[in-house]
Amino acid sequence: METQKKKKHLGLKIVGGIFLAIFAFMLIINAIPPKKNVANNPFIVADGELPMIAAHRGGSDNNPENTMLAFREAVNTIGVDIIESDLYLTADGYLVYNHDSYIDETCNINGDISLDEVEELCDDKNKRHYIKDMTLAELEQYNFGYYFEDENGERIYKDETDLAGKGLQIATVDKLFAEFYESHPDLLFIVEIKNSGELGYEACRILYETLEAYPEYKDQIVVGTFHDEIETELKEKYPELLRGAPTGTAAKFVLTTALGVNLFDNSDFACLQIPTSYDLGVTLYLAKPMIIQSAHRRNVAVQYWTINDPDEMRELIELGCDCIMTDNPKLLKEVLAEYETSTDAE
Repeated sequence: METQKKKKHLGLKIVGGIFLAIFAFMLIINAIPPKKNVANNPFIVADGELPMIAAHRGGSDNNPENTMLAFREAVNTIGVDIIESDLYLTADGYLVYNHDSYIDETCNINGDISLDEVEELCDDKNKRHYIKDMTLAELEQYNFGYYFEDENGERIYKDETDLAGKGLQIATVDKLFAEFYESHPDLLFIVEIKNSGELGYEACRILYETLEAYPEYKDQIVVGTFHDEIETELKEKYPELLRGAPTGTAAKFVLTTALGVNLFDNSDFACLQIPTSYDLGVTLYLAKPMIIQSAHRRNVAVQYWTINDPDEMRELIELGCDCIMTDNPKLLKEVLAEYETSTDAE
């Protein structure tokens, strides 16, 4: 009986020792400063500063998405910090801004039909008009403000004919950089290369060569992709460009942070671009201080998408994130003004 008690006591001591060792190990690895993912990161805000505004698709709630009109209004009128959009390669080698690989839902390429009819048409992938199959000159014929509705539900650009003058044509990377390079040298950019394979490789090359004509912007752009081969291409051939975290890499970063072992994460991205929550059968909430703290220890910016609700904006502002991507930068500007006013009053 006495022997069994001693064995039980010894077992408890061993288990307790293991738990203490694990606890001490976790304390140590979380006290060790991790390596910086990048040396300089213009997408991080200083402690106590409000988050940056990123105009998602140029601010698609305020103006026709991904048009020069939207970009001009976002930068010149609203005063956003970042332009965010996706890039596709045309048949003749131009990089243009568009959210989808086809243009049917944002312009009048199908004539005078309703958006509902367009969406029904696009259910058949063979009836879509893909950017990769069209030249820039062909794309520029169409009105990319055709289906845009203002706050009153009016399609105010439906009958516009001066597409170039109004900035309602599809926009190219070169045109956007040229527009703001002299007047807004501190403007930042978030882009995602949507093409995969050989088209994606060519898109990387053209983006890089375009940036060489605008050298200040080369350090002020973060490039993302969903395609592993394009991520590898960016990493190996254009290592000086800042990169966003691919989905799998972002998930790994969040997981290692939650488990307290982020010190062993070997990622090298500059921006963690995540939603506030993710559904994995159960809802995983990502708007957490520990994620931001873990990222900042590595000089990584945390950017949340796509936030159009004012209460959610306030939550993220108070959380201390670096950037909020929104379709409605005008609304976010107004919400941020509440905090600027309260700071001034103090």
